[in-house]
Order: sequence, then C-alpha cells, then structure tokens
Amino acid sequence: MTNGKPAFSCKTPVRHVRVTDPYRQALCPVPAQPHSVLRFRRLLLTGAAGGLGRELRPRLARYCETLRVSDIAELAPPGPGEEVVHAPLQDKAAVGALLDGVDAVVHLGGVSVERPFEEILSANIVGTYHVYEAARVHGVSRIVFASSNHVTGFYKQSQTIDATMPMRPDGYYGLSKAYGENLAQFYWDRWGIETVSLRIGSSFPEPKDRRMLATWMSYDDLERLVVAALTAPVVGHSVIYGISDNHTAWYDNTPARHIGYRPQDSSERFRATVEARQPLLDREDPAVVYQGGAFVKQGPFD
Repeated sequence: MTNGKPAFSCKTPVRHVRVTDPYRQALCPVPAQPHSVLRFRRLLLTGAAGGLGRELRPRLARYCETLRVSDIAELAPPGPGEEVVHAPLQDKAAVGALLDGVDAVVHLGGVSVERPFEEILSANIVGTYHVYEAARVHGVSRIVFASSNHVTGFYKQSQTIDATMPMRPDGYYGLSKAYGENLAQFYWDRWGIETVSLRIGSSFPEPKDRRMLATWMSYDDLERLVVAALTAPVVGHSVIYGISDNHTAWYDNTPARHIGYRPQDSSERFRATVEARQPLLDREDPAVVYQGGAFVKQGPFD
C-alpha cells in the first residue's frame, strides 16, 4: 500500500548513504561511507515516557545527531545529543513548536489503552491531528505512526488477515488508531507527507499469555521495524503489522517487505512456559474468539 512518490530528495536531511544502495546514491550523489547508516539531524520521539518510548529512546539516539523527546509525564534529564520538551498533544501551539526543526517523527504519544472516549479524543485524535498539521507547516516529510493491532481487533483468531483488509476496531482506542491511519493517508494524498503506520502487536520482554504468542514483538525487532520505517526510500502511506517472526500468526505481513523489515526473533521459545501458565482456554470467551483479546470486552465507561 504505497504510492510512487520518492521519499528522499537531495534536500533530505540525511548525512550518509549506504554504498550498497544505488537508488539513493543516484538520487542524492553525496560521499558514502562503507557500512554507515542513514543519520538524521534531528529526530522527534513523542510518548517517550511510555513503555516503548523508554525502550526506543536510547536506541534511536544512534540514528541522529539530536534526539528530541517529548511527553506530558516526567522524563529523565537529557543525555548527550538529546533535547527534552514538555508538549501536551492537545496544545496545538506547543506541538507546532515541538516539530520545528525536526527531520522525521516517531509518534508514540497518546493514550495506549482502552479508556473513555473523551480521554481518547483529546490525546489520540486531536493530538494526532496536531502532529500532522505541524508536520505540514514545518515541512516534515516522514512520520512513523504507532497504530495498533486493535484497528482490526474484531477479526477472529481463526483468521489470517493483512493490512489491505477493512478495519474492524475493537474499542475507542482502536477507533482512534483507525482515525490516525486515515489521517496519515489524507496527509500523504494531499501534501505528500509519508507515513508508516505500525499496527503494533504486543512489545514486551516476553509474551505474557497465549494470545501474545501471535502478537508478540521483541524490543530488538521493534527497533528494526522503526528504523526500517524511517529509512526506506519510498513508503507513501504504508500499513505494517508490528510483530516478530512468530510461528502462530494472525497477520500476513508480506506488505512489510518493501520497507526492508525482517524480524529476527520469535515467540516460539516462550511457548512451553506460556502454555504451562495458561493451559486451558474458554472457547466461548470473546477475548479468546477475537484477535483484540480483552479489549473487545472493555467499556462502555459510564
């Protein structure tokens, strides 16, 4: 699900180009260094105080001269090459300033669990709009958007799906991520801002239950996926499932191949432990029937 517009131009703020990548060398003939990686002048990581944000913060610093991190929660003081900025996503002016001088965005910010609609609305819907509008104003050409597997949570666990199939959100949280993906498509079609929407499964040190044997993504694969999304030469608006190379698979991630994501880890080594911990499943439980798990049962929040 890409379009044909090039993601990189000779004005793209990238310091190095791989010697083995003739496409980018032809597009931007700059001196290349063997075994170097693409480096950005300034990357922005929103939601840096969350679980995945804390994990990605030191990892992303290797790919840029300056890493700007932001959250409404307290953040660790800036390290070398870091900037810490407090910017509520609901504040349009603050988000506008946050994206000033940024080359690319990894947008993890927002509510990451099922909550009442009003909470989801301000952070995930209004806030994501502010990020994209600020990107348009400041000429930011690429965003990595943390979407979610809950965009398709009402497909059954007996099905294998891919990112071309209709959305079936399992709650307000999933609806907000569906909105974010549609917003990303709109900003690509209208203004050429490229996005890789990552339908993140369950990224933890190890799977917590049998559902996560299908949805798990290691932290190392998370880094591989985000870096691929940042550096692939052409992405348009691409939707990719954020999972490792698990033996149990509900998602056909073939559409991820064009960005160069090749997961190296698998949940399989945890299977015996997980199944011993959770030997029986209630086949009538909606959390077992549907891919969204417990999210399909949460709410309404009166």
